[in-house]
This record gives sequence, structure tokens and C-alpha cells, in this order.
Amino acid sequence: MSVEMIRAVLGWCSIINIGLLMFSSILIIAIRGVASRIHGKMFNLDEKYLSQAYFQYLAQYKIAIIVFNIVPYFALRIVG
Repeated sequence: MSVEMIRAVLGWCSIINIGLLMFSSILIIAIRGVASRIHGKMFNLDEKYLSQAYFQYLAQYKIAIIVFNIVPYFALRIVG
């Protein structure tokens, strides 16, 4: 694989992952009550804990996107 191809793959991965992060964020905001009730019953968890878990999920996903997609993409842009 060439550097240009890897850079293109990382760029598209970044775009797709950012889109999924935005979709997940909007979905969690829009149906928080329903999702909290369902997950609370499924896993016997308090609604306050679930709000914290949703926020932690979004934060960790954002960090993973930055570390595994965006930073390598910009590193290849700088090098190439």
C-alpha cells in the first residue's frame, strides 16, 4: 500500500467515525428517556448511572477516533 492510499483510508475512516459519533450523540439526546428505561431494566441499573455511562461512551469513542484515525491521518499529511 502506498502512503497516499493509507492516508485516504484514514481520512474516510475519520469521516465515517465522526458521522457515527454525531449520530450516536443525537440519538442519545433524542431518546435518552426511552433508552435509559430499556437499559435500566435490562441491566438493573439506575438512571443516574446510565447518564454517566452514555457520556463516558461518547467521550471514549471520541478519544479513540482522535488517536486511531485523525492523528495518524495528520501525521501522514505532514510526512507526505
